[in-house]
Amino acid sequence: MASRSTQLLEAAARVIARRGVRGLRVEELAAEAGVSTALIYYHFKDRAGILSKTLEFISDRAERYTTHRDPDAEPLGPREELDQTLLLELQDSTEVRENSTAWGELRASAVFDDLLREDLARATQVWIQEVAALLGQVRPMASAAALDAAAERLTALLEGLSMRWLSGTLQIAHARTLMSEAIDAETERLGNP
Repeated sequence: MASRSTQLLEAAARVIARRGVRGLRVEELAAEAGVSTALIYYHFKDRAGILSKTLEFISDRAERYTTHRDPDAEPLGPREELDQTLLLELQDSTEVRENSTAWGELRASAVFDDLLREDLARATQVWIQEVAALLGQVRPMASAAALDAAAERLTALLEGLSMRWLSGTLQIAHARTLMSEAIDAETERLGNP
């Protein structure tokens, strides 16, 4: 059974995905989680705390669903692991839709919120570093700067493709194809001096 804090964060991600950051009301979050508003304030202190902890939660949740492997499955090669990690961000499941929508909402709100902007910058940098490490396994002779730049391009593209998919302007199959082609291009580019 999930901890109380996890249940509250799951509820916060649902509310943000459904209503947006501007539509987030502590009373609605409390009702979604089936708790009192006092308990929300106890766990998060204030609205900024809710947003910060929810951003952390959805980052962690994305890492879980993009890196989870069947323990009985054959291990993936470096390129397959890179492909799977990025492409699993584009899957039509409730959890991924909710996560991607909440991430997009938090990213958009960070334009107006300095504290959220700092939290988002840190979370984004961690994501870029994780993708750069995967790229480094595929192209171990590439420079750290080249790996970071390729990872930044891929993660930025993935965010854009995700928002287009979620807004209905891009079919998920086409988004996945575009992402696969971008991974091909970046790994090829890293292999050439």
